[in-house]
Amino acid sequence: MFRKFVCLSVLFTAFLLTFSTPTFASGGDEDKTGFIMHHIKDSHEWHFATFGHTHVTLPLPVIIYSADRGLDIFMSSDFQDHDTHKFGEAHGKDGYFIDEHDHLHRADGGSFTDLSITKNVAMLFLVILVMGYLVLSAASHYKKHGVRSPKGIASFIEPIVIFVRDEIAHKAIGPKYKKFVPYLLTLFFFIWIGNLMGLMPGAANLTGNIAVTATLAVLTFILVNVNGNKEYWKHVFMTPGVPIPLLLVIVPVEIIGLFTKPFALMVRLFVAITAGHIVILAFIALVFIFESYAIGVVSTLMVTFLNVIELLVATIQAYVFTLFTAMYIGGAVAEHEHH
Repeated sequence: MFRKFVCLSVLFTAFLLTFSTPTFASGGDEDKTGFIMHHIKDSHEWHFATFGHTHVTLPLPVIIYSADRGLDIFMSSDFQDHDTHKFGEAHGKDGYFIDEHDHLHRADGGSFTDLSITKNVAMLFLVILVMGYLVLSAASHYKKHGVRSPKGIASFIEPIVIFVRDEIAHKAIGPKYKKFVPYLLTLFFFIWIGNLMGLMPGAANLTGNIAVTATLAVLTFILVNVNGNKEYWKHVFMTPGVPIPLLLVIVPVEIIGLFTKPFALMVRLFVAITAGHIVILAFIALVFIFESYAIGVVSTLMVTFLNVIELLVATIQAYVFTLFTAMYIGGAVAEHEHH
């Protein structure tokens, strides 16, 4: 088995070396690692691969609104050189252009709102479609067959739903857990599926985007504080058992704590997913930097091992984000006994 794996590694390395220069490093040595940040960042197009001078991409809608010009809709390919496939001011259209760093600009410097469907937004829609298909298929099974032994997708979904409900929501929140189970399930499936799909070749780095993790953290922050009971807010602004002079110190700390909890959720998920992608792509880049079959075999072995680890990390990060969210909710709705 190991010999077969090494042989496949050698063949894969040979393939990468064959296409390394035209595919990933067609501009000089400094470009041999450029694809790493290109994968990590968002973009107005979805680029899958480059073979020689052929670019395999999915043009995405560029939607722009301005007060003086109204709504304009283009495709990202309208802003590119059709030979080099690069963005730039020289390739603008109707007064707009996308620069080399994939930022949209208006030639006359006027203000506008960018409503474009970028790579991460397209990935977001794709994750929602996959999540909706899985959940609705399971729901359809129970609607047709009732409470029976689940089959197909339902047999895959049910254990996860039960785990999140019983092991996360019930234990962390307490008697009032049922109200929050739908949110926790949505959170878990969204992050988990987004993490897993992000590991696929050519996929977007959705859950490694700070805007996405920040949105999830803000939703948790709102849910926790809107549902906080009297005891929760009393603990923040009038901590029981603390002398009044010390409240001048404790209250600001408690208020800061309201924001540091969701901030920690945001950064933890962002860093874990982005770092994993960078490490994997860095090992792939070694093949193109050294152009050595020996380095290629070692890199392939390491990339395979890291991908397996990332599958575990994808699940752990979804679990951790959901668990901490449930714990914060539990602290906000808990009823404290008074003696």
